[in-house]
Amino acid sequence: MVSVSVRDNNVDQALKVLKKKMQREGIFREMKLRRHYEKPSEKRARESAEAVRRSRKMDRKRRDRDGF
Repeated sequence: MVSVSVRDNNVDQALKVLKKKMQREGIFREMKLRRHYEKPSEKRARESAEAVRRSRKMDRKRRDRDGF
């Protein structure tokens, strides 16, 4: 559960902190996915595409770190 305390009646700052926490937790992404029904075949395709993106990103980082 995400919670934010408001200090000195500074609601704008509290909203900014809340949005950042929600973004980090992935709540916005999950809300977007749950907006509409996703067929199982679409879900598999999306998850495999995400896995490919993650592996490519890790390979890029590994190559940059190792100096290739």
